[in-house]
Amino acid sequence: MVECPVCEAELDVEEDELDEGDTLMCEECGANLVVVSVDPLELEEAEEDYEEGGLDEEEEW
Repeated sequence: MVECPVCEAELDVEEDELDEGDTLMCEECGANLVVVSVDPLELEEAEEDYEEGGLDEEEEW
């Protein structure tokens, strides 16, 4: 069973299909997650990078 590290909800994903660096979203809390390890499986919340706005947080005016 894969759990969201933010809200601990059960995620509907196949553990054996995940690779390091894969990203997914928790349907319960909306957190963006990244696979940091597959053995053992470890997920963490992905950092926001503001790609859509084109500016990093440090570059905002």
